[in-house]
Amino acid sequence: MRRREFVTLLGGAAAWPLAAGAQQAALPVIGFLSGGTPGGYAFLVAAFREGLKEAGYVEGQNVAIEYRWAEEHNDRLSSLAADLVGRRVAVITGTSAPAALAARAATTTIPIVFEAGLDPVELGLVTSLNRPGGNVTGVSNFYTLLVAKQFELLHEMVPNSTAIGVLVNPTSPNLAESTARDAQQAGRLLGKQIHILNASTEGQIDTAFAALVRVRPDALLIGGDAFFTSRRAQLATLATRHGLPTIYNAREFATAGGLMSY
Repeated sequence: MRRREFVTLLGGAAAWPLAAGAQQAALPVIGFLSGGTPGGYAFLVAAFREGLKEAGYVEGQNVAIEYRWAEEHNDRLSSLAADLVGRRVAVITGTSAPAALAARAATTTIPIVFEAGLDPVELGLVTSLNRPGGNVTGVSNFYTLLVAKQFELLHEMVPNSTAIGVLVNPTSPNLAESTARDAQQAGRLLGKQIHILNASTEGQIDTAFAALVRVRPDALLIGGDAFFTSRRAQLATLATRHGLPTIYNAREFATAGGLMSY
């Protein structure tokens, strides 16, 4: 073999590790930010992965996911969002309004996709529904718009009721205030007395139901909230134990043993 051919071959061989390294580029990373717990949100994570798969992305194969759980403490979301930004994830998904707001406060450049229960314009997440603007977009269920209909269904189920309890999470202030306001309005229209109760921890849920025993409402409405979704089994069990006809905002509560959802 002539010297020139040997040098050429050696040079090509030296480039092989570089070519292999280029083919093993780091996977794009999605930041998954939630105020709930892994166990409570397992069904949503499964749906999230399925949606990614339908779009051609499989976790561990061509995309990675960094999960951040606030473990039912919304005050931790800001630091968790900042951690995801520090890791330079490609996109952040916020599974609730508080998570989306924390992500939005942490970055103006990384794309954010949210799921929220309130009007995202009212929350300040987007400029408008048609043209979100900035780095934020997503989906809203407008939970509070359902409160009046939920009251109607409770009235049909318990027509002679005079008082209805409403459980909200005070650590989701926008959602709690909006739900309480709409519940009071619906209660006035139907001639019902409304009892607003607060809970943001597992123990506070027990305390809230103990308070319901004292005020003795005829029915109960569980406000839409990510924390309540993660505690749906506990809520359904307590409502059944206390014999309270209860309506929830999502079918997952009914499948966990709750009476009905809308």
